[in-house]
Amino acid sequence: MKEIVFLDRVTKKRVHEKVYGQAFLRLVYGDRFRFLMAWVSRNPFVSRFYGALQKSSFSRKKILPFLKKFEVDSSEFLDPVDSFRSFNDFFIRKLTPEARPIAAGRDVAILPADARYLVYPNIEKADGFVVKGKKFSLEAFLQNRDLAERYAHGSMVIARLCPSDYHRFHFPCNCLPSSAECIPGDLYSVNPMALCKNIEIFSENKRMVTLLRTNQFGDVLFVEVGATCVGTIHQTYTPFEPYAKGDEKGYFSFGGSSLVLLFEPGKIQFDQDLIDASQERVEMRGLMGQTLGRALSL
Repeated sequence: MKEIVFLDRVTKKRVHEKVYGQAFLRLVYGDRFRFLMAWVSRNPFVSRFYGALQKSSFSRKKILPFLKKFEVDSSEFLDPVDSFRSFNDFFIRKLTPEARPIAAGRDVAILPADARYLVYPNIEKADGFVVKGKKFSLEAFLQNRDLAERYAHGSMVIARLCPSDYHRFHFPCNCLPSSAECIPGDLYSVNPMALCKNIEIFSENKRMVTLLRTNQFGDVLFVEVGATCVGTIHQTYTPFEPYAKGDEKGYFSFGGSSLVLLFEPGKIQFDQDLIDASQERVEMRGLMGQTLGRALSL
C-alpha cells in the first residue's frame, strides 16, 4: 500500500503521514486477509472492547510516547498532560481558545475541525468519488432521497481526522442546528488505505446528520461519520438553540473519524488553496477556525 501524503496548509509542504496502527490497517485492509475487514468492521464488540481499553487507567502510559511519536503540541492543551487519567481523556482533550483563533467575517465559514480536507464545489462533477467503478451515492449516504436531490449539485467538504488530531468538532458558521439524526451502520476505517478499497464506506458506517439553518449559507448538512474504534459520537450542543461559528458541536471518542459538510448549490465559494489541492486529489491538513470559504449570497 502506498504511503499517505497530505499538504500542510500552514507550511505549504507535503508531509508523509504517520499512521497510527499502520500494521493493523495493512493486515485488515490488505488483499490477503480481506475477510478480516468485514469481521472487524461489522463486529461492534471489537470497537467497544478497544475503546474500553483506552478509558482504563493503564492506558495512561501511552500518552507521553504518543505525544513524542506524533509530535503533538501539548502547549495548546487546556488541561495539563498529567491531569489525564486515561488515553481517552487525552484523546478528547480541549484546547485553549488562543490555540485556534476563529476567522472573522459573517460571510466567512471556517474549518470545523483539525483534519485533512478535500473540497468539491460541485458534487455531481467530483470524479474523485469513483473508485474501482463504484461512485459515491449521496442518497445512500443520507438515506433520504429528497435531501440527496436537494444537495446533488451542491458543494461537499470531507474532513478526515486522525488519532493524533484534536477530536472535538465545531460549527462552521452561525447557525440554528436541528437535533442529530443517527443512521446506524458498521465501523469501517476511514483511512485512505480503506477508502481506496471501498468508497461506499461512507454510506455503510454509522453516522449522524444535523441540519444547520444559516442566514449566510442556506441550509448546511453537518454529518459525523464513525469509524473503527469510534462507535460513539458525542453531541454537546443543544438542538434549536443559536450558535456562533467556532462553538463546539461535539466530539469523537478514540480512533480516526470523519466529518462531511454539504452546502446547497450556489451558497459557498471554497478557498482556492483547498480547491487546488483537492483537484490534485491531495488532502490538505487545516486547523479548526481557519477559513473554509465565503458566502456567495447574502
